[in-house]
Amino acid sequence: MAKNSIRVRYAPSPTGHLHIGNARTAIFNYLFARHNKGKFIIRIEDTDTKRNIEDGERSQLENLKWLGLDWDEGPDVGGDYGPYRQSERRDIYTPLIQQLLDEGKAYESYRTEEELQADREAQKARKEMPHYEYEYAGMSEEEKQAAIDEAKAKGLKPVIRFHVPKDEVFAWDDMVKGHVSFNSDTIGGDFVIAKRDGMPTYNFAVVVDDHKMAISHVFRGDDHVANTPKQLMIYQAFGWEAPKFGHMSLIISKDTGKKLSKRDESVLQFIEQYRSLGYLPEAMFNFILLLGWSPVGEEEIFNKKQFIKMYDETRLSSSPATFDSDKLEWLNNRYVKDADDSTIMDLALKQLIKAGNMPANPDAKTIEWARQLINLYKRQMSYMAQINDMASVFFEEPEQVSGEAFDEINNDTAPVVLKEFAAQIEALDLFDSVEIFKVIKSVQAKTGIKGRQLWMPIRIAVTHEMHGPELPESIELVGRETALEHIHQTLAQLKG
Repeated sequence: MAKNSIRVRYAPSPTGHLHIGNARTAIFNYLFARHNKGKFIIRIEDTDTKRNIEDGERSQLENLKWLGLDWDEGPDVGGDYGPYRQSERRDIYTPLIQQLLDEGKAYESYRTEEELQADREAQKARKEMPHYEYEYAGMSEEEKQAAIDEAKAKGLKPVIRFHVPKDEVFAWDDMVKGHVSFNSDTIGGDFVIAKRDGMPTYNFAVVVDDHKMAISHVFRGDDHVANTPKQLMIYQAFGWEAPKFGHMSLIISKDTGKKLSKRDESVLQFIEQYRSLGYLPEAMFNFILLLGWSPVGEEEIFNKKQFIKMYDETRLSSSPATFDSDKLEWLNNRYVKDADDSTIMDLALKQLIKAGNMPANPDAKTIEWARQLINLYKRQMSYMAQINDMASVFFEEPEQVSGEAFDEINNDTAPVVLKEFAAQIEALDLFDSVEIFKVIKSVQAKTGIKGRQLWMPIRIAVTHEMHGPELPESIELVGRETALEHIHQTLAQLKG
């Protein structure tokens, strides 16, 4: 297939926010299209109206854009193969469903939900796999029509079921899994292609849409493997050529070893959640891409342009991909360290405001103070929301020094250091990190106390913490008045 005829799609349902697994599907399709100079299409699969949520489509598209994806066709940009929402394509589906009915490849089914449930219970009792039992089995055409007329007289609305061929093998060479085949007798019987309200089901609509939109390759999650033989049957029924399929491996949790489940609240799984915490989109793109795909060599960090150039679908793994939150934090920290200060300042300031540690509209002086604070912690942060915990000493009045910290300074030299340091910073004309550093060196020279016995009493007294960023910069941000107040409180503790 010529590269310029490559067309792939990502087809989300507006039933929820963008999940990590769905984002991976979108990214793999996007890179395949861009690497091969093909087209990347967004199609909204919104026929399940009961499960659609308000703003579901907007959320999907907004978060895809945040990750850095753009598309050639879609509901918001148009294109020659629209409409790009399934709910707007009913006029395309209806005549094709009728064609299958006319050709005897599909039929009206009037089994009620109660009857179907009773069938499943009976099958379970017989230790059989659940399957649809043909409701017109053994009937003549006249008897079948009489049953249909009776159901209509009761006011029942039918679903449309597809006649599954008997004992026929449906197979494909999967771009990820290799050769896959199913016997038609194992898929659960005749399946529904149109619901009682006339809307097509997923397995019918996806075939029609992919054919009508000239989709050449379909990359999707491993959970769709069981749908593929049903879809191949519909391609065959219409005499259409099916696209090439690639089913990507499952994503499993590092902690449980089980498939990543949307119900597992121990792992953040939606892009919106990571955005809210102040992760960088470039890092999220990179991390998600590595869930089931690997570049050549040991290096794992590249920009989007490099990924597009090197992307090779043959490096998609058939083994489960492990979702490792620790690796994501490490990767995002690498991106944070390399990001320009203005980007980090903007994201971290929003987190400070959201937590109530900064006013919603800070003045210039407060913004400058925040800039210094954020720069102080930039290299330590894995994501921007961490600034609130890391810098809590600057927003919360600390309790008395206690525990290991108190044991560290409960000696004869600590009061000497603290008294001299307090006296010297109180006399400073300019209270900044440069002058504070000079004061610390001066205290060392005057008292003869150095190293840990010099630095630790000052850090613990001023911040009530044993560890933190650069001490002179921290003291400057605490401010002279507060620093002196904390030192005098600590000295009072030591005397007591």
